[in-house]
Amino acid sequence: MRNTILTNATIIDCTGAEPRPNGWVVIEDKRIKEIGQGSPGVLPEKAIIIDCQGQTLLPGLIECHVHVGSVDASIVEQQRRNFTSTLVIKSLKVLKETLDQGFTTARDCGGIDAGFRQAVADGLVPGPRLFVSGRILSQTGGHGDWRLPTETYAPFFHEAGVASGIYDGVSAVRKGAREQIRQGVDFIKIMAGGGAASPSDELETSQYSLEEMQAIVFEAEAAGKYVAAHCYSDRGIKLCCKAGIRTIEHGNLLTESSAQAMKEAGTYLVPTMATYVMISKMGRELGLPDDMIRKINQALEKAESSLGIALSKGLKIGSGSDLLGPMQVNKGLELELQAKVMGPMGALMAATKTNAEIIKQEKNLGTIEPGKLADLILVKGDPLKDMSLFQNYQEKITLIMQGGKIYKNITS
Repeated sequence: MRNTILTNATIIDCTGAEPRPNGWVVIEDKRIKEIGQGSPGVLPEKAIIIDCQGQTLLPGLIECHVHVGSVDASIVEQQRRNFTSTLVIKSLKVLKETLDQGFTTARDCGGIDAGFRQAVADGLVPGPRLFVSGRILSQTGGHGDWRLPTETYAPFFHEAGVASGIYDGVSAVRKGAREQIRQGVDFIKIMAGGGAASPSDELETSQYSLEEMQAIVFEAEAAGKYVAAHCYSDRGIKLCCKAGIRTIEHGNLLTESSAQAMKEAGTYLVPTMATYVMISKMGRELGLPDDMIRKINQALEKAESSLGIALSKGLKIGSGSDLLGPMQVNKGLELELQAKVMGPMGALMAATKTNAEIIKQEKNLGTIEPGKLADLILVKGDPLKDMSLFQNYQEKITLIMQGGKIYKNITS
């Protein structure tokens, strides 16, 4: 039995409680056994003791909208220019970088298959605990159709990178969902509206009919899984709510009426503010097309106001980054951006407690409580006063623990 004891930490447990100074945590094997303040008392023999003096202990962060297979700035061009094997190899770097940034768990919203999840679980590669959706389901001309308007070849199924497939009609989407479930995904991801990277649609469009989405939701729920939907538009969000979609990804064109529909349906919102800021800042130097940057700026303009509407309506709000290629090292920016609207504690809880609920892991992850998996990070400083510290993760994150195992320790 392996025991680790963290002492002298300020604990932000992300349950909503106030920070606890001079706190300690006892970890037994993979799980948190005990939490307290002051002296931990008699310590188990041969326990590893880590003094966290002057630092803040948090649950491991959860990234609820990552594309591990987004290895270049342009999703469209990377699918053309890389061999499948190259995309896989480059994705391993993204996995490690994600864990290095303090995200001990991540939900991949389209691209990688269950093999990546297994590789991390087996210790073959370092990375966050993964929940995957496999190949994204998109309609013809939808956000997962990477063909240019001038290209007339038939769509094909991508096997790696930001893998997607084109499925039209109720029977096709039903089969597509069943195929991903057969391959062991944790949830299904669909494109329910236009996007910035896709060349043939606008953000305000809706995609997939209500009947198609209902068929996908039926298949997912029949297998004990759920559906996440990429969607910006008011119309698309309302259709998703009617269909029983669990999470709306992005949602930047959210209005009072579509927010009310989400509230009534119990639908989660996963904002992804960091990607708009970074693409707007770096897009041209990375060679992204003007049309994509135009749509990104349209989304950026509405990012804070849509999150404000969601907050005012009492929606359940998670956290994701959706960053592309070399911008993936900026995942911590999402917390700072959300904190401007939700407050620092609200942003922290979105990236921990609420994200754990979204992936249906609230019994194991998301808060520092006895019985939960010991996914923990230790940071220099107080994130409630300075949310930017997560971006300086190499120095400021001094301890990363995943399932009771220490991945990083520079506390001394």
